[in-house]
Amino acid sequence: MKPIAIARWLARKTDTLVFRAPTACTYNPLVYARRSHEAYLEKYAKQGVDAILLGMNPGPWGMAQTGVPFGEVQLVREFLGIVEQVDQPARVHPKRPIEGFACTRSEVSGRRVWGWVQDRFGSPDAFSARFLVANYCPLVFMEASGRNRTPDKLPAAEREPLFALCDEALRRLVAWCTPGRVIGVGSFAAGRARAALGSSGLPITSILHPSPASPAANRGWVAQVERQLLAQGIELPRDVPARRRGRRAVRPRVER
Repeated sequence: MKPIAIARWLARKTDTLVFRAPTACTYNPLVYARRSHEAYLEKYAKQGVDAILLGMNPGPWGMAQTGVPFGEVQLVREFLGIVEQVDQPARVHPKRPIEGFACTRSEVSGRRVWGWVQDRFGSPDAFSARFLVANYCPLVFMEASGRNRTPDKLPAAEREPLFALCDEALRRLVAWCTPGRVIGVGSFAAGRARAALGSSGLPITSILHPSPASPAANRGWVAQVERQLLAQGIELPRDVPARRRGRRAVRPRVER
C-alpha cells in the first residue's frame, strides 16, 4: 500500500474514534489538511531511504495547520514548496483556530527540524532521498483550556484502539518505504516503533525531541542530534549546499 493510501486509511479509521474529557476537542489533519499532506507524500516519500524520522503527533501550530509532519508554516511554504487549501475540522476549539498557511505562529519544534534540514542538506530533495519525516499518531488532542494533550496521556480505553491503528499504519509505511531503520524523534515515538515493529528486526533508535518544553533541546538541539545520528552510523553532508551556492535560507518569523 502506497503512503497516500495508508494516510487515507488511517484518516478514515481514526476519524471514527471517540475521546472523552479531559479531551475536549480533537483535530485530524489527515482529513481537513488532506491536500497538503498528500502533496508532501507525493513529493517527498521515497522507497529505500536510510531512515524514517518518526514524531509523536501533530503540534497545534505545525502539522495541525499545514498537514505536514513538524510542518512549520513558512518552511513548508518556502522550503518544501507546498501551499494547499486547508479546510476546517468538524469542530474548532476557540483557542486553537485552524488558519492553514495564513497562520502567523511559528512552531519551534517544526522550525528546528526543517530548519536543520535546510541548513544541513540544502534542499528537500537531497534530504528526502535519504529520509522521510512522519508522525506516529495523526491526531491533535486539546483540553477545554486549549492545552495540548499528548497521546500517551489518554486513558487505556482510548489509547489502545488508537495505538492499534497507528501501529498498523506504521507497519504498512515501513513495508512500502523499506527504510534502513526507524529513528524515533523522542522516546515516545521510539517506544511505539519498537512495539509495532519489534519482531521485524529493523533497527530502531532515537534522537532528542526538539520541543521547547525540553531543557535539553533548548541547549543546542542541532548539535546534539547530529552527534546522536553520527553515533548511530548515519552519515551527514560535510558542508551545506545552500550556503555553498549562496542561497538565502528561509528564516521563519516567530510570533510572540
